[in-house]
Amino acid sequence: MNVNFFIFLVLIPVIGCAQGNKSKNTNTKNQVTMKTLHEYRATTIDGNEFNFSELKGKKVMIVNTASKCGLTPQYVQLEQLYKKYGAEKFVIIGFPANDFLGQEPASNEEIAAFCQKNYGVSFQMMEKISVKGKAIHPIYQWLTLKEQNGVQDASVTWNFQKFLIDENGNWVKSVSPKESPDSEEVLNWLNN
Repeated sequence: MNVNFFIFLVLIPVIGCAQGNKSKNTNTKNQVTMKTLHEYRATTIDGNEFNFSELKGKKVMIVNTASKCGLTPQYVQLEQLYKKYGAEKFVIIGFPANDFLGQEPASNEEIAAFCQKNYGVSFQMMEKISVKGKAIHPIYQWLTLKEQNGVQDASVTWNFQKFLIDENGNWVKSVSPKESPDSEEVLNWLNN
């Protein structure tokens, strides 16, 4: 048997296997493309569509809120933070949610009135959503799942959990619900 012919017979299956593995790795059904916040949309508390691509170039804090929670007074620090750092380079987005002991039972209209009357909230509030479970909103899927945000799994543990997103729409970190919105951790992030 010719040596060249023998090498040819050995290499054909090897090349075939390598190409087979290569095609498996490029199968787009199995790959998850990392997204940024800027690829999402949501509905504001007054029923308008909000495109998060409008936030390009700004740092973003997303927080799930509730009107009847022991942490509800954090609205004060959130509003102060927004007034001090907000609009040009920083925004806060509030997502009311009734996922923890029914602490946000109100309608969108009632929530908006409560926030304005009691805390003078001027940052953007969204319609009430679910931040966990089967009905979780797509933005919160992105915020809580490493396979979507590319950084870390971070389940929402209670009302007023904060998520920090950079100017490019990339997930930076999750901040505990008990941590004040104007904590050193948040201020360091804002000032860098």
